[in-house]
Amino acid sequence: MMQETETVSETISPASSPASSQASSQASSLASSQTVSQTMSIGQIMDFLPHRYPFLLIDRVVEMERAKRIVAIKNVTINEPFFNGHFPGYPIMPGVLVVEAMAQAGCILLLSEVADRESKLVVFTGIERAKFRRPITPGDQLRLEVDVLSFRPRAGRMEGKAYVDGKLACEATLTCAVVPRQGALRSVSDAVATTEASA
Repeated sequence: MMQETETVSETISPASSPASSQASSQASSLASSQTVSQTMSIGQIMDFLPHRYPFLLIDRVVEMERAKRIVAIKNVTINEPFFNGHFPGYPIMPGVLVVEAMAQAGCILLLSEVADRESKLVVFTGIERAKFRRPITPGDQLRLEVDVLSFRPRAGRMEGKAYVDGKLACEATLTCAVVPRQGALRSVSDAVATTEASA
């Protein structure tokens, strides 16, 4: 960032008027504001997602660029209810829940573009190329990075990756649909049928 700032300053002519310099500064500020990282606390996350314990799998959002990318954190503890049976004596976070955590991060990203999100749900319509590269165990911190590949008002496609200590643990391509909460089951069936027809 410092290097870019220095490059810009070098291209400004000493003869530039104060007005042009001010306009240049405002344009630079606007461009920066569109890529400034946004963070969200657990309370703000719960305002976006309908999920609740034990199925809320996001603890914090540490970075978000609207309609493009989100980075979230999931702290994995021994108190997670699924560890009781998966597996006794050798606790491993189920891979499907790692994918679900990535999807929840993606939900926040997509719902931030929906005006009436309180009346909507984001649901899976497909999971592709899922790969699980290392086990996730109590004490791990998942860094969930999700990038939007495409997004329309009622459907999206995202690439999700989960890291532990900087090493890739899981990755998948996710497709989803935005449906009304009222009559959600019928809406999900319609969305899946539409996705299959377009495949």
